[in-house]
Amino acid sequence: MSKFFTYLALGLLWLLHWLPLPAFVAIGRGLGWLLFWLAAPRRKVVRINLKLCFPHLSEAERERLAKDHFAMVARSFLERSILWFAPEARIRRLVRFKNQERFDALVGQPVILLAPHFVGLDWGGARIAMSYDCASMYAHQKNPILDKWLLHGRTRFGDQQLLSRQDGVRGIARALKAHRPFYYLPDMDYGPRDSIFVPFFGVQTATISGLPRLATLGRATVLPVVTRALPNGAGYEVEFGEPWTDYPTDDLEADTRRMNAEIERWVLTMPEQYYWVHKRFKTRPPGEPRIY
Repeated sequence: MSKFFTYLALGLLWLLHWLPLPAFVAIGRGLGWLLFWLAAPRRKVVRINLKLCFPHLSEAERERLAKDHFAMVARSFLERSILWFAPEARIRRLVRFKNQERFDALVGQPVILLAPHFVGLDWGGARIAMSYDCASMYAHQKNPILDKWLLHGRTRFGDQQLLSRQDGVRGIARALKAHRPFYYLPDMDYGPRDSIFVPFFGVQTATISGLPRLATLGRATVLPVVTRALPNGAGYEVEFGEPWTDYPTDDLEADTRRMNAEIERWVLTMPEQYYWVHKRFKTRPPGEPRIY
């Protein structure tokens, strides 16, 4: 994207941030419908993912779910305007915590916040950053202007520490040792390196085994945190799950399998909000054909 179009997009986002949140629901649905028909490669990815994960649904049900998902993805992109430009007080009003006491009980200890890829992920990250100084991973973007603003969005509030994936586990270990909560997003296909194949919705899926490894290295408690878009533009809810007990074990595969099973459980509560546009099953076990 050229500088002109990048700045044009940023200007449009700045204008959009004045809109009330329910307006983003309507605009997102319209834009999502348009993207569903124009973005054929991603539409294909979503359809394949949904067919693999929800074979019990009819084709019409999966198609409706796919369209709802595109609406959520479009809305989440547009709503970054609020996260980047709106006052802190507005974001606080729009996002509420659920079971915050579970997190508060672990503050001052090494803790890994397991944050699956739901479309409200950035809302949860921003709201947590207003109350807690955390660490998280960041992948630099090729577009330097976009990279600058994404960094701005991630570091607007509090004293946040962004770690590069190139730094490996050292930065994470230091953050955990300093008792910074680590906001961790491990549920994407990062290729065969550091991955093992465990089921995700019954499909053998390349899954990085970082969660049990980091929990062992940092002697950290794993606390699931899931951000949910509430109906009709009523805002967002950041829910803290139960802290995991008896984790990690000495069985790396079982520990990684447990992570996927936990994410599955959350996905079933709001399937349209999970990040299905990602090629989650791109890496296949040796000898298996490509899926996409």
